[in-house]
Amino acid sequence: MSATLERPAPAVAPRRTAPAKDSRKLIRGQVRAGWLLLSPALLHSGIFIVIPVVAAIVLSFTDYSFGDSWSWVGFGNYVDLFKDQDFRAALVNTILYAAVVIPVSMAVSLAVATGLNQKIKAIGFFRTAFYLPTVTATVAVATIWLWIYNPGSGLANGFLSLFGFAPGRWLSDPNTALPSLMLVGIWQGLGTKIIIYLAALQGVSRDLLESASLDGANRWQKFVNVTWPALGPVQFFVLVTSIVGTFQVFDLVYVMTKGGPGTETTVLVLDIYQNAFQALRLGFASAETVIMMLLIAIFIGLGRLLQKADVND
Repeated sequence: MSATLERPAPAVAPRRTAPAKDSRKLIRGQVRAGWLLLSPALLHSGIFIVIPVVAAIVLSFTDYSFGDSWSWVGFGNYVDLFKDQDFRAALVNTILYAAVVIPVSMAVSLAVATGLNQKIKAIGFFRTAFYLPTVTATVAVATIWLWIYNPGSGLANGFLSLFGFAPGRWLSDPNTALPSLMLVGIWQGLGTKIIIYLAALQGVSRDLLESASLDGANRWQKFVNVTWPALGPVQFFVLVTSIVGTFQVFDLVYVMTKGGPGTETTVLVLDIYQNAFQALRLGFASAETVIMMLLIAIFIGLGRLLQKADVND
């Protein structure tokens, strides 16, 4: 008898079953719960961020000045802005302040955080000491530095006199007023950046560091090839927060110099305050606000491009 070969039955693709009714109900419930939890943050952002931004953009095209009457002036405020000498000085001072304070504070913070990440004695004391200026009120910080910069009895001149240097007029000299404020801004902003960098450094893979050590890498090579790439997202976060913070500097300048001498330390937010609440030119001040927002966006965009270039390298 000849054996008959039977053909195997064709494979049947598994049928896709629709999610059960209870599963769909569970998903919808999770979505509703998510939106409910997000609603306070969304409400806050809408009231205190979106609405003021839209209002500032609209008012920047008017000559509104806290009165009952106003008129549409189009781009007239923007044209007047760049003709205004005080605005041009505030724009230059703000860009210079940001260009110095941001990279220097980030570099110093990373260096200090790297040191605090080591096993040293009294590490808790040093971490607290570096963070204290951040939680101290800016008015108190400015008052302390006013005493340090005091031409007659200040600590700065007292220290320099030990080395035979002539006393300086730190905040009243046009050549040193803005750099003096930059130093205070760098010092005050170190704490937050150090804490962020320290948390990021503690998250760097120990296995990669040990592998690099076994391959004969020194400390600098491990930092460049292992630690630095791991800090990429944190670097961008610190950069963005630093850009926003430095462009919005106000209370430090207002307490220490009020923009003087002349306009040597006038920054954008101080000029906006003077135009809006002293000169009552709200439309003009709104145009300045829009320019400041555009500058912040440009700086953040440049930082993003630098980060991408660093990652690609």
